Amino acid sequence: MASQSSLRLTTSNRQILSIAMPISFALLVPQFNYLINSFFLSRLGEGYLGAAGITGVYYLIFSVIGFGLNNGLQALISRRAGQDRLEEIGPLFVQSMYLTFGISLLGVILTYFAAPAILEQSVEPTLKEQSVSFLKIRIWGLPFLYLYQMRNALLVGTNQSRLLIWGTLAETVSNVFLDYALIFGHFGFPKLGFNGAAYASVMAEAIGMLAVLGIIQWNGLDKRFALFRDWAIRWKDMKLLFGQSSPLILQYAISIISWEYFFILISHHGRTALDISQFMRVIFGFFGVFIWAFAATTNTMVSNIIGQGQRDLVIPLIHKIVRLSFGFSLFLFIPLQLFPGPVLAMMQENEAFINEGIPVVRVVSVAIMLMSFSTIWLNAVTGTGNTKVNLLIEFITIILYCIYVYYVLEKWRLSITTGWMSEWLYWLSMFSMSYLYIRSGHWKKKEI
Repeated sequence: MASQSSLRLTTSNRQILSIAMPISFALLVPQFNYLINSFFLSRLGEGYLGAAGITGVYYLIFSVIGFGLNNGLQALISRRAGQDRLEEIGPLFVQSMYLTFGISLLGVILTYFAAPAILEQSVEPTLKEQSVSFLKIRIWGLPFLYLYQMRNALLVGTNQSRLLIWGTLAETVSNVFLDYALIFGHFGFPKLGFNGAAYASVMAEAIGMLAVLGIIQWNGLDKRFALFRDWAIRWKDMKLLFGQSSPLILQYAISIISWEYFFILISHHGRTALDISQFMRVIFGFFGVFIWAFAATTNTMVSNIIGQGQRDLVIPLIHKIVRLSFGFSLFLFIPLQLFPGPVLAMMQENEAFINEGIPVVRVVSVAIMLMSFSTIWLNAVTGTGNTKVNLLIEFITIILYCIYVYYVLEKWRLSITTGWMSEWLYWLSMFSMSYLYIRSGHWKKKEI
């Protein structure tokens, strides 16, 4: 384990789990919250769950921009930690704050002017007005979300992932409470229906951001890394951060845009198909938390180990993380394969929903297993610092993915079960290219 005076990491299973497990919990709690939120919205009537999926993916497009900055910042902080250049962490963090404020303002402006035209093609006319109204409220959560994500990058990059839990709990508990209160009008709150979920999410993101800020200050991390000592704009640091993050931002953005395209094509198959697919998104999120935790761990550990000059340990480290990720995913795969009906019944007891959804659940469970090792190798590429390769891998994969879903769902009008097999193509394509790049050794010459 790294000492208090040094943030250099080892490659032991214990070190991997000490980073990954707190991240898993921090991811699991909001996914549970999202599941509860979907349950509440499903009680408003048919179509609302699907509409929540469309608006949720739209917001996700902007949130992954912050996630791209998060991963770029995390890799840089981890590299500086591995190099024992701790005095450079604070200035990098401040520059990330400036970038996120500018991007969040752009997101708000684009939503107010572009959202109606986008939703015209993806939501039924009866739900369009409500969906637009929802997004104009929901988008104001971006600045809080972005700052929350940057602070997460700081905690993971400096091997303080255990502190993620408290900020996540604060956000999730407040979100569940506010969802119930504002959607249905309980505890003296107004009954706002669909828009109640938007207000609840914005307020919860603000609470989560403040909680994480308080945790950083309480533990003295602001002083240790000189986080707020210098507020000057450092163009060199900002250029470095943006240069590392922009390929990741584009990578995640085109990935989510392609998923929005997938949901639009699914909506052409009816409300039941859209509701099933929205629930599959919930399953991906809920059952994928351990995988994403190991992926984030891969990013930070690979970067840290390279920063120590131990490049020969990178591939053995990846293999260790893959084995752990695959093993955890196997425990989730088995119940999804054996009990898909009861899993679907948790959301809706509608017979058509369950019957049509069972084969889709089985397809998605296989996709989760493929994701368990594919995303580890992709995040290893991120950790090497060559994020342009990440973008190239994502770009090629998305082209194949979009061609598949267009022909299967729109041109040939095959079942949504066959449509969801696009996830198999997506993860296998991503794995093959990431694996070949890491094995090639070209990343060893990259400096950040």
